[in-house]
Amino acid sequence: MNDTLNVLLSRLRMKQLQLLIALDDHKSLHKAAGAMAMTQSAASKALQELESMLEAPLFERSKSGMIANQFGHCVIRYARLMATDLTSLCQDIAEIRSGRGGRLAIGAIMGAIPDAVVPALNTLHASQPNLSIEIVEDTSARMLQQLDEGRLDLVIGRAAVSADPSRYQYQPLGDEPLSVVVGNSHPPMSRKAVNLRDLAGHRWVTYLSHMPLHALLEREMDLAGMSMPVSPISTASTFVTVALLQQAADLVSVLPTGIAELFAKHKMLRILPVKLKSQSQTFGIVSRKGGVLSPPAEQFIRLLREQKTAG
Repeated sequence: MNDTLNVLLSRLRMKQLQLLIALDDHKSLHKAAGAMAMTQSAASKALQELESMLEAPLFERSKSGMIANQFGHCVIRYARLMATDLTSLCQDIAEIRSGRGGRLAIGAIMGAIPDAVVPALNTLHASQPNLSIEIVEDTSARMLQQLDEGRLDLVIGRAAVSADPSRYQYQPLGDEPLSVVVGNSHPPMSRKAVNLRDLAGHRWVTYLSHMPLHALLEREMDLAGMSMPVSPISTASTFVTVALLQQAADLVSVLPTGIAELFAKHKMLRILPVKLKSQSQTFGIVSRKGGVLSPPAEQFIRLLREQKTAG
């Protein structure tokens, strides 16, 4: 391994990694060479040199073109990561020169945003008003992919959804309890305690099938002796869910309690007294193991930890 590392450090060129990305995009050496403004023979030589350094073939030729094998997929993933990191480096340098003060890209699951992410970000931005901050809300699985590609500095979510959680540094932060919600115009329920069976006549806004919250609702329905709604409205968007619930009194859904309380406070939703049987899912700070965090990312993590301690 050390011999391979020494060879890569002394002979690897960024142009070779860019060629791999172009080959993955175009599936053709001729087209990839054109995109790189290289001759096909120069591109072929660069690929051969890289395969020689790694002592492994990276592509297989097929009817549909040059297709990366398992070695190729591995190297291409890191090539894209390095290219993204270099792009971020140039952006950060440019922003620092212009006085804007750098950039921080954070991914967060829905339930972590109100009580964890927003307070920490407000404190961070107050202390660094020139910092450019990007926030992405998505599923943990999709955000881990963006973390792998270098598009995100941190993810506030779950590392356990990865096929290989050991690739990440994970620091637990808290739980994501859930609440059953309806629109504010929904008639009050006559009883203090309500169960899912009492909502059998309602239409549901559910989550997409690949999302963990869909599996959780499915489990709750099963525990209540019910089947999943036959014709639900499915969405991954909090905004769509809230807008739908506001417009129809017979709709019901499940939202992270922090989100539900935020909208209930502004009289846009009502939280029903339904006690769910599933345990709350935990979430935490996820970063790339072995990666170097920027000072803003480290400060953001410190703020999140301080909030947890204070809470």
